[in-house]
This record gives sequence, structure tokens and C-alpha cells, in this order.
Amino acid sequence: MENKDTICLLKECDSGTKMAVSSINEVIGKVHDTKMKQLLTESREHHEKLGNEIHSKLIENHSEDKDPSTMAKSMSWLKTNMKLGMDDSDSTIAELMTDGCNMGVKSLNQYLNQYEAADKSSKDLCSRLVSIEEKLCKDLRAYL
Repeated sequence: MENKDTICLLKECDSGTKMAVSSINEVIGKVHDTKMKQLLTESREHHEKLGNEIHSKLIENHSEDKDPSTMAKSMSWLKTNMKLGMDDSDSTIAELMTDGCNMGVKSLNQYLNQYEAADKSSKDLCSRLVSIEEKLCKDLRAYL
């Protein structure tokens, strides 16, 4: 039986993984430090893998995926390009990515609370996504 909270939580997580991958793709070509580039590449791969799991779970629940809102993508693109236009250092990229991770963690925790009737496996997927975001944020501290 379909659970509305499960579907809503999965859709928000799906949107979050897509936003993360898009954000990483936006900056990775501008990263100078090879270790930082590797860190972002690995994080992107984790997001893509988890995104595929989330997508499969949405299909199981007879639902479609969810793209990030046009407004969110536009605002992210604008902020990224304005900041990098003034300072394209790895420190600026780390700051941008850290801000994105923090926004993601905050939003995902809000969705976990909002969709409390979601099934356990969907909550687990969301918690794994939070962990990926928190790890990237922590790993990027060395570049701030």
C-alpha cells in the first residue's frame, strides 16, 4: 500500500541528490587541489548511487522522481557564479559547497520530521543522504 509521507520524503531526497550532483558538477572543473577534486568526485558518486536507490524506491511506490525547483537551481547557479567570478579559489568553492551541504542537512531533517509516517526504509535512505552531506561538509573544512 502506498504511503503519502513515504512518497513525499523520497521525492525530496531525490530532488536533494540531484541538486547535490548538479552543484558538484558546477564547481568541480574549477577546483585546483587534486585531493579536493577527488573528494568532490567521490561525494558525487555517493550522491548518484543513493539517488539511484531512491529512484528505484519511488518506482516501487508507483511514483515519479522530482527535480529540484527551477528557483533553487537558478539561485544556486547565480550565487556560485557571482562568488567564483570574484574569487575562484578552492576556499571559495569549499565555502559554497559547505553552505549547500548545510542547507541540505537542514532541509532533509525538516522533511524527516514533516513526513514522520514515512516507512523505515525511506527514512533510512534520507538519513544516509544526511550522512553523505555531513561528511562532505566536514571533509571540506580543511579548504575553508
